[in-house]
Amino acid sequence: MPQTKYDLIVIGAGAAGIIAAIKAASDKQKVLLLEKLPKIGAKIKATGGGKCNITNTLSNDEFMSRFGKDGRFIRDALYGFDSKSLICFLSSIDVETISKDGFRIFPASHSSSSILEAFEKEIIRLNIDLKCNEAVQSLKVDQNSITNVTTQNDTYSANNFIVATGGLGYPTLGANGDGHIFATDTGHKVTTLSPAMMPLFSKETWTANCTADTIAKATIKINLAKYKKYKATGDLIFTKKGIRGPVVLDFAREITPLLEKYDEVPVLINLVQGKNEEQIRIRIKEELSKQVHLNTLELLQTFIPISLAAEISKQAGIDNMKTFNKLSGIQRDQIIKLLIAMPLSIIGHDGFKMAMITRGGVSLKQIDPKTMKSKIVDNLYFCGEVMDIDGPCGGFNLQWSFSSGYLAGQLK
Repeated sequence: MPQTKYDLIVIGAGAAGIIAAIKAASDKQKVLLLEKLPKIGAKIKATGGGKCNITNTLSNDEFMSRFGKDGRFIRDALYGFDSKSLICFLSSIDVETISKDGFRIFPASHSSSSILEAFEKEIIRLNIDLKCNEAVQSLKVDQNSITNVTTQNDTYSANNFIVATGGLGYPTLGANGDGHIFATDTGHKVTTLSPAMMPLFSKETWTANCTADTIAKATIKINLAKYKKYKATGDLIFTKKGIRGPVVLDFAREITPLLEKYDEVPVLINLVQGKNEEQIRIRIKEELSKQVHLNTLELLQTFIPISLAAEISKQAGIDNMKTFNKLSGIQRDQIIKLLIAMPLSIIGHDGFKMAMITRGGVSLKQIDPKTMKSKIVDNLYFCGEVMDIDGPCGGFNLQWSFSSGYLAGQLK
């Protein structure tokens, strides 16, 4: 019996691949969706601890700005299928959304399962051929076009192909870089791959003494001459091995590539919501005007949690029971310096096994941003994390996956 020739084969049933298949099938294309795992959307299921922060409320222009220099690349995809479009689409398949903080958007159920169940129903409704446990092993190129893909079980042919295999993060959820291999085998450049959006380890061990509290609106910046412009602000949590929290997840994407060049990456942490030295001195004067006999530990607690206050006193080499006014000028200056620029040396991380996203991927120079189509192979498209683009945490990367998948699925 002759095998079906599809209009489109999508490799990878994550966020980008699912939406690409749905879009193409909605446009009356015959679609085959191949997934190597037993079920679709494994990484969607794990996103946000299972709550699934799918997107956010930023305007399109502000959303693009958070991707830095690559923001212009996502313009066409985002404007074609932005957060409002995504919310509308999800509503059409009976997934309502909610934003309690006015920024991050979740399914109202606060469960990724509701999204995956709706996707599965839509895949069935649109007659998309879904084959799970079907790992693609190779793509065959003939005269600058893909003709078929071979899996461990069979060979499938189509007029168009989309690679939506994701990056290298969370290998337990199926990530193994196969999409990057497919890209390289078809003549594309894959940039250096680094783990991102993950906790970081420090050389200093004092962080283990400060694990009980969250430092709100901390600012981290790299203390290397060539990289001083890199900084991020957000909530910070000290751990037994180093640091984590939203600001660290965002900033890890800048630090992990540097750890491949340097044994350690020095950073400075502002622990007082971005306040400068002058502002701290004014605040100290105000506090002491209320209680002139405050000891150093009590004074520091007006800025930071007690565990961190004790650690700063220790690092400054002072008796924190001593009245702040009785410290020497040098000691007071040291305390203030540590509040606004606490040094920490980042020496490592858990690698891709704990990375939520991958920094690096298929070169954007070889992909048309207006279509997501390869500039090298006529009928090949890329979408989602497999490409060399990533954003901060807060729904940015899932929205990008949905936007790029929707654009690729139009088969322009």
